[in-house]
Amino acid sequence: MLSLKALHVHLGSAHILHGIDLDVRPSEIVCLLGRNGVGKSTTLRAIMGLAAPSQGELSFEGRSIAGLPPHQICARGIAWVPEDRRVFASLTVAENIRVAAEVAGRRDARARIEAAIAPFPDLRGKWQQRAGTLSGGQQQMLAIARALAAQPRLLLLDEPSEGLAPAMVAAIRDGIVQMRRLGMSVLLVEQNLQLALDLGDVFYVLSRGTVVFQGGAQELRQSEVIAQHLGIDLRETART
Repeated sequence: MLSLKALHVHLGSAHILHGIDLDVRPSEIVCLLGRNGVGKSTTLRAIMGLAAPSQGELSFEGRSIAGLPPHQICARGIAWVPEDRRVFASLTVAENIRVAAEVAGRRDARARIEAAIAPFPDLRGKWQQRAGTLSGGQQQMLAIARALAAQPRLLLLDEPSEGLAPAMVAAIRDGIVQMRRLGMSVLLVEQNLQLALDLGDVFYVLSRGTVVFQGGAQELRQSEVIAQHLGIDLRETART
């Protein structure tokens, strides 16, 4: 579905991604892990056309998307929820989602709003509440729901659990599980390893802009890569 082949990205004079390979298949949740500053968010920004690849291939459903502007990539079927959420604080929940739906050319706004918030029961009944008055967890749900209003086939999520209480993290997890049940693919950047392990089908670990691990959850738990590159020994966690 999504394919990155030998992808390099420079930001100014800084060489951020050093020829990474990454694939996402239909109805698959792929987790991208690593310390801060290793290129995880840059990978998502490159996919969305916000960071231009300097070398390599970037394709979605068999067609190159390298060099396309973000609105065209969104129209192809990819949506992005950035780390800082960026909800429109002065607009209501319904207005936030309606704006996204209309920009994406989805005119049946009421139905689109209902479908977008379906994975997040906490937003029901808050249609007319201003986004700036929502809790942090509810704002994260709204940011994801707004992305869903464009009806993407692939959703890019950047640190959706950051700063959230455990109950809100569980609600975000349940929403992502429901999206996958509906056939959506997800590329998830996440520092919460337990959340990533609960959700992920395939895991990539980045270090200094290079993929140092690719595999499933069991392989990750048995690997020394996370201890070396994130400072957590998952084998010890599993034993306790």
